[in-house]
Amino acid sequence: KATPRPKATTTAQAKAHMGRVAELGCRACARLGYGIVPAEVHHVRCFAGAGQRSSDFHTIGLCPMHHRLGGSGVAIHAGIRSFERTYGTERELLDQTLRMLGFDVAPEDLARPDLGALLYPKE
Repeated sequence: KATPRPKATTTAQAKAHMGRVAELGCRACARLGYGIVPAEVHHVRCFAGAGQRSSDFHTIGLCPMHHRLGGSGVAIHAGIRSFERTYGTERELLDQTLRMLGFDVAPEDLARPDLGALLYPKE
């Protein structure tokens, strides 16, 4: 019998982290020079398998237009390749977001499924 897969739960630390990410504003609007535009959280897909979502620590802030409402070339969910040509890759935007939050994560550590434990080690 297969071992059941553990359910993903959102911890208080993950919720707090996503709140901090959203407070930074939209990364795409910032690249366009629009300053801080209110954002919602986007889970980057570059570190997840097909049909899966990355951890709550693999998130970037995007305004509704750049996240889900804009068309191809504007919204990340309308076309990842055209979005990345204009605003940068998810990996680049994640790295930028983490640096803005005060974390210096090595490039090879960005893909870690336990990124949250690396960012917020238990003391």
